[in-house]
Amino acid sequence: MKIGVLGTGVAGQTVGGKLVEMGHDVMMGARAADNEKVVGFAQRTGGRAGTFADAAAHGEIVLNCTRGDTSLATLERLASELSGKILIDVANPLDFSQGYPPHLTVSNTDSLAEQIQRALPRTFVVKSLNTVNAAVMIEPSRVPGRHTVFVSGNDKHAKGRVSDLLRSLGWQSIIDLGDISSARAAEQLLPLWVRLYTVLGNTGDFNIAVMKADNGI
Repeated sequence: MKIGVLGTGVAGQTVGGKLVEMGHDVMMGARAADNEKVVGFAQRTGGRAGTFADAAAHGEIVLNCTRGDTSLATLERLASELSGKILIDVANPLDFSQGYPPHLTVSNTDSLAEQIQRALPRTFVVKSLNTVNAAVMIEPSRVPGRHTVFVSGNDKHAKGRVSDLLRSLGWQSIIDLGDISSARAAEQLLPLWVRLYTVLGNTGDFNIAVMKADNGI
């Protein structure tokens, strides 16, 4: 499958590298095609390097791994390239300007994923993978047990394709939270995630497991 990865940070590098390893045709995009990190990705993994627009045009599925505080502005410029595509929004709207822990720039009555969907009405936005760190995204077995990843989006077919990709990465417990407004809940897990990261010894090798009682319902 042709996959575009927008963003050269840890999430983009980690997920993009794994997808190349799995045999997908992956192009990572940055603001400039000669960006040191995107060129390094291509040299290290055998993937491709390009601009944001190149990667968005390349992928049948595109991952938004840009920084949450810049995602909307970046993606608005890619409306044409992303039209008709599935966009997996991995980003979180975190603001570190006041120090640590960060706070959410949007919450309660809106979410970054909803803002992206409104800006890109012809794109099928699916929120997922934003509730775990990059290493766990591509290797769920780092955390023992049947722990959970979530999907949110308006299009059932798009969520199905994203869920298939998640299963190929090893995810067994995938919960569809509902339409794109349910991304508010997934993004609002981040303040809890940050606190857990600290009290668990600054490790990202953890996740939440959703356990339902067998009560006949």
